Amino acid sequence: MAFCKMNPNQLKLGVLLSYTSMALNMVVQLVYTPVMIRLLGQSEYGLYTLVGSVVSYLSLFSLGFTGAYLRFYSRYAQKGDRTGVARLNGMFLALFMCMSAAAIVCGMTLSQFTPQLFGTNLTPAELSKAKILMQILVINVALTFPSSVFDSIVSAHEQFLFQRILQLAGVVFNPLICLPLLLMGHGSVAVVSVTTAITIAKLATNIWFCRFKIHAPFEFRHFNFSLLKEIGAFSFFLFLNMIIDQINWSVDKFILGRVAGTGAVAVYGVGSMLNTMFQQFSTAISSVFSPRVNRIAAAREPTMNRQFTDLFTRVGRIQFIVLGLIASGIVFFGRYFITNIYATPEYAGAYPVALLLILPAMVPLIQNIGIEVQRSVNKHQFRSIVYMIMAVANTLISIPLAKMYGPAGAALGTAVSLVVANGFIMNIYYQKALGMNMISFWRSILHLARGLILPVPFGIFIMLKISFHGLADFALWVVLYTAVYAVSFWLLGMDQSEKQLVLKPLQRVCKFN
Repeated sequence: MAFCKMNPNQLKLGVLLSYTSMALNMVVQLVYTPVMIRLLGQSEYGLYTLVGSVVSYLSLFSLGFTGAYLRFYSRYAQKGDRTGVARLNGMFLALFMCMSAAAIVCGMTLSQFTPQLFGTNLTPAELSKAKILMQILVINVALTFPSSVFDSIVSAHEQFLFQRILQLAGVVFNPLICLPLLLMGHGSVAVVSVTTAITIAKLATNIWFCRFKIHAPFEFRHFNFSLLKEIGAFSFFLFLNMIIDQINWSVDKFILGRVAGTGAVAVYGVGSMLNTMFQQFSTAISSVFSPRVNRIAAAREPTMNRQFTDLFTRVGRIQFIVLGLIASGIVFFGRYFITNIYATPEYAGAYPVALLLILPAMVPLIQNIGIEVQRSVNKHQFRSIVYMIMAVANTLISIPLAKMYGPAGAALGTAVSLVVANGFIMNIYYQKALGMNMISFWRSILHLARGLILPVPFGIFIMLKISFHGLADFALWVVLYTAVYAVSFWLLGMDQSEKQLVLKPLQRVCKFN
């Protein structure tokens, strides 16, 4: 029984399908979301965004246990202990079912107090609809708890092909079902109902795959309570991370809802959605390396820190190439894109929001495999404490800034916390506490960044001198900029191994033809 056997083809297909899913998701967002924004209107779209951000706090009921699964699975898998894996699976599923029930009780109770929750800036009609949206979304969030257990099991078995196909299906079917309903006059209630139905379908599919394809064992007797205590201690700081993430990425919407109303939330929501898509491009790569990180940690070889540094650097460079293109493209093309394609001129304030969220996030996103490294060696506590302090500071800063400057002010508070916590403190921690060579990492990134020498001035020229005349003209300049970016990185930044990642698939295609 080879639980830990790595499947290189699954890994490559996982990365490929991750980016296919991201690309398809972007196409969907470019086509479907602008239509949804226009059909819902700024007020209802803002309400939909606001309620979603509040309900997302119920995910905290997982207590950080989701992120602990791979670490403890690797412990049993390394020994080939099927009984240990079965008991671990059973314990996690039982716990997450209890968490799901707790989330439903808490969420349904909160839905009865929408006036107190959302404040006086919402109309009675908006408060009534907010109650319905909350109740449906509470069920959706509750279903994600058991689903996350089965998803973790699939990931532990490195079945990335199935995992990414399931993601693709969700990306495709959501707009295909929602769009006709919106065109028929149904609003945000229909949108969240479809989202919940897709969550149910994905949960059922995950259960079937775990039960009949990978034959994941489950045992609901003889729980190892000493292990549960160890998992709880490990997960506590992951739980703090979840609180921090919720504060950093959701509290701004809640603050804006109370001090400025649904219109400001809608503007922030557009900028935040662009940031969410931006983050997904990073996690598409790093997520498939989580099992490898845990295997390196479980092996405890003398070269472990060097292996972590090499993997950290290799993945970070690839992420920098991809994210650098997207981030610079948003800088140079984002204002026109938001006001003329993605939304309307009344959403112009979303452009500075997007920049304030995306640009500071570049550092943590090219280093996000480091989160799994910390967890794998049980040294994630420091990050949780630092981020908790910064999250509190973010909230305290964002309240007055949101009152003074609206959506951009709220985003500025988040930007400051990202720069301080990720740009400085965590890099020192990686160097001092985890033994990784961060000087070597940043030297490598700076060498790669020479690829920006040509696209940056070209982008500034486009932004200052070119007026776009319609979608076709805009698309042409985007393609030209992408071509300049690609050529510049190929000639000035990428190393031979990165070029081979591009050349090998092309050579296979040419050979096949």
